Amino acid sequence: MDPSDALSYVTKNHHAVIAVRRQDGTPAMSPVLAGVLDGTIAISSRETAYKVKSLRRDPKAWLCVVPDKFFGTWIQIEADVEIVSLPDAQEPLVEYYRAVAGEHPDWDEYRSSLISERRVLLRLTPTAVGPTVSG
Repeated sequence: MDPSDALSYVTKNHHAVIAVRRQDGTPAMSPVLAGVLDGTIAISSRETAYKVKSLRRDPKAWLCVVPDKFFGTWIQIEADVEIVSLPDAQEPLVEYYRAVAGEHPDWDEYRSSLISERRVLLRLTPTAVGPTVSG
């Protein structure tokens, strides 16, 4: 499997668990929704989230992406991460929402919530993907 295969998979499967390194080196994991924007994997988070603080210190993440039904074909992605903060993140977060959930009933309300929640966009560039064999 190569990175383009991983991006294709994430385009159709949005449920994932992201792992980042805490300051002591142990993993911190959290469930996220992932989409694809401009050749990167996109995830919405908050500026104040521990995963964002960890990624500012060490911009490397691991993502396990699973299908909606949970069981079935899944992939693991190792990635370099770029954090895009507001105001630069606002329109990419709109595109992220469209990619993952479709049209929002009130885009003005959504844009306002991005500011009040201090949203950021995580852009993950895959560096390794798998599995490439079955056990």
